[in-house]
Amino acid sequence: MVEDDKIYEAVEIAKATGKLRKGTNETTKALEKGEAKLIVIAKDVSPPEITMHLPLLAEEKGVTCVEVPSKEELGAAAGIDIPTGSIAIVEEGEAKNLIKEISKK
Repeated sequence: MVEDDKIYEAVEIAKATGKLRKGTNETTKALEKGEAKLIVIAKDVSPPEITMHLPLLAEEKGVTCVEVPSKEELGAAAGIDIPTGSIAIVEEGEAKNLIKEISKK
């Protein structure tokens, strides 16, 4: 299991040096287009049906999908003022090695 801090850090680095898609709709689109390198989903999304399809789609596309406890923290890591249920990292930037490490676990 990957520490949540590492996941948030990867999101923050990718936000600064790469590219993110924020929100479940954008995350879904990034996965469908084959752009996503890493999917991060918040466990506290309500109702859970909102993000339920993402792990299956990620698995289908061969993309690592990880969970973090808080949509508030995920939104903050992604640089937005509102909670977000999921994000997709589409360009890793300087987070490439960190994402590789997360994907291995």
